[in-house]
Amino acid sequence: MKEYQVHLIKEKQLIISGNGDDLEWDNAPFLTDFCSPWSTEKGKEVIFKALWDRENLFFNFTVLDTEIHLEKKDDSIESIGNSDRVELFFRTDATMNPYYCLEIDTQSRVMDFIAYPDKNFDFNWNWPKNDLIVKSSVKANSFIVEGSISIESLKSLRLIKNNRIETGIFRAKYIKNQNKSFIPNWITWVNPNTETPNFHIASSFGVLTLKE
Repeated sequence: MKEYQVHLIKEKQLIISGNGDDLEWDNAPFLTDFCSPWSTEKGKEVIFKALWDRENLFFNFTVLDTEIHLEKKDDSIESIGNSDRVELFFRTDATMNPYYCLEIDTQSRVMDFIAYPDKNFDFNWNWPKNDLIVKSSVKANSFIVEGSISIESLKSLRLIKNNRIETGIFRAKYIKNQNKSFIPNWITWVNPNTETPNFHIASSFGVLTLKE
């Protein structure tokens, strides 16, 4: 499995602003190894970073894109699901029974749900409110989504084992076609080697390793 090493913050608190400008991010490895296996569209560059401080897992997506699609009808699941967004999936093990999904658009709207095999989604489930912080910003040539997830919540959901978190890291990029409708281009850290787009499969996950 692909692995990303999450470095430990030892002396100060990382501030989540939505701008990704805390100096601690300079100590995080850049993850840029993303692909779009089902499309000739390369997709815009995605840069992912993560850190932790024994109390929180911090994440940062910087996406280089000048054409951001945001559906503004309402704040429903459907509206978020039709917008450009970044995604983090966490699973207890390869059976994916269950796994947990966070999908976040450029306006910090969060679609969070618990899922079971065969794309059985329960949207009535939400990540514990006090255990998740998300902020975002849109720049001239990019957008940033950053946040924190409490280590306590990850442990309570049995998502940390030996300082390893089995994680899927994804992006949905909506592109206007000739009919002026928007179709998604699916971008992933781990190529699941499926014929059609599918993030909801064991082969789409890698590992975040919390380093001491």
